[in-house]
Amino acid sequence: MMKQFNDLPLNEDLKRALSSLNYEKPTEVQAKVIPLALQKEDLVVKSQTGSGKTAAFGIPLCELVEWEENKPQVLILTPTRELAVQVKQDITNIGRFKRIKATAVYGKSPFDKQKLELKQKSHVVVGTPGRVLDHIEKGTLILDKVKYLVIDEADEMLNMGFIDQVESIIKEVPKDRVTMLFSATLPDDIKNLSHKYMKTPTQIEVTSTAGITTDKIEHFVIKVANDDKFSLLRDMTIVENPDSCIIFCRTQEQVENLIEQLNEYDYPCDKLHGGMYQDDRFAVMDDFRRGKFIYLVATDVAARGIDIENISHVINYDLPLEKESYVHRTGRTGRAGKTGKAITFVTPHEGRRLSEIEEFVGFHLQIIEAPTQQEVDNGKTAFEAKLNARPKIKKDKSEELNKDIMKLYFNGGKKKKLRAVDFVGTIAKLDGVTADDIGIIDIQNSVTYVDILNGKGPLVINEMKTTKVKGKQLKVHKAKK
Repeated sequence: MMKQFNDLPLNEDLKRALSSLNYEKPTEVQAKVIPLALQKEDLVVKSQTGSGKTAAFGIPLCELVEWEENKPQVLILTPTRELAVQVKQDITNIGRFKRIKATAVYGKSPFDKQKLELKQKSHVVVGTPGRVLDHIEKGTLILDKVKYLVIDEADEMLNMGFIDQVESIIKEVPKDRVTMLFSATLPDDIKNLSHKYMKTPTQIEVTSTAGITTDKIEHFVIKVANDDKFSLLRDMTIVENPDSCIIFCRTQEQVENLIEQLNEYDYPCDKLHGGMYQDDRFAVMDDFRRGKFIYLVATDVAARGIDIENISHVINYDLPLEKESYVHRTGRTGRAGKTGKAITFVTPHEGRRLSEIEEFVGFHLQIIEAPTQQEVDNGKTAFEAKLNARPKIKKDKSEELNKDIMKLYFNGGKKKKLRAVDFVGTIAKLDGVTADDIGIIDIQNSVTYVDILNGKGPLVINEMKTTKVKGKQLKVHKAKK
């Protein structure tokens, strides 16, 4: 089994990106999946979120796609919009220096904007099943060059009622392809899907990951009357004093009520649920990822594949309705080798549901007592100090990768009959610049965005003020977006 990413037969551009992203030692799922994926084998992978599986399929796919092909070669299906955007970003980061163009398509986002993006060169398309199917049916997503299909979080697709749509999409993808299916659990419907549409897939099970095992996550249960939950939550947060914590509720209404109560006590908190505008959801996730607040109150929408490191605690304020959701929720902590705590509140009439969860995960959750008044009093000073401290803003993992990259704006695009080769040909001829300094090129109707790598952005801006592209003098400046 590979011990370092450098052991892999990868393109130098990918190795450079992985080094910038601080990928050194592969996780178990990466070590098992990447070599087989590079050999173009069909795979069924049972692995929790938080095990590094996006890179497990992202790295080999970035290696295998052919840059010259303009039509999509990879289709990745995800259950939620947040996960689609995150996977797109991860693929973009890994494939940055190979100039891999990834596009995300999902609902509650303008169809026409996505249609325009799909008209351009897109190596990888990531999307939710409903919107992907829309694009296929309207002829805006062309699949005839797709060689690789990834079904991510397959069990969540099943739970959310998307499995028929997934099957409809599979039928539209060319049969001569590689298929990879990832799932935290493998219910019969998912097994049937793999038997029906995959070519003798290799089965991979990753055991030492967050969520099901107890080596990285401590699992606790506290019995509490429904009316006493908020008081218990206050006491638990004071005693535990987490650095970063997700509090899961069953409904949007419960999230709104709890946020109101926490705000009264000046908790640094925000909310996430399916009733919010998409842009607001993305903004909240970004702020939480960067450590701008400590407590995220959320419905299960946040448990589905969102990859945030350093979450120290998960509190199930409400017991999940689906036993699988317990795995997805608690898998938010104890990620990437870190430890975490999962604390679940259980009311007197929920004993049976708790037993079902324990049977499903394969171990008993340890019952503990609520904190004593003495413990709460002892913890107050440190708790209040943390509440009042200025947040330490975490660096985005792609910052190191992007520090030498400048996105340039040109005021010409498809309407002026400009193509990517025109920009590459012109910019690569400038003194001190080579084709290796040119990143992703995004040509729209009236404008074009070009990533300039290796700190050469200012030089290119200066030179392009007096250099024509395909006989046209274009305005150029650093892009605002």
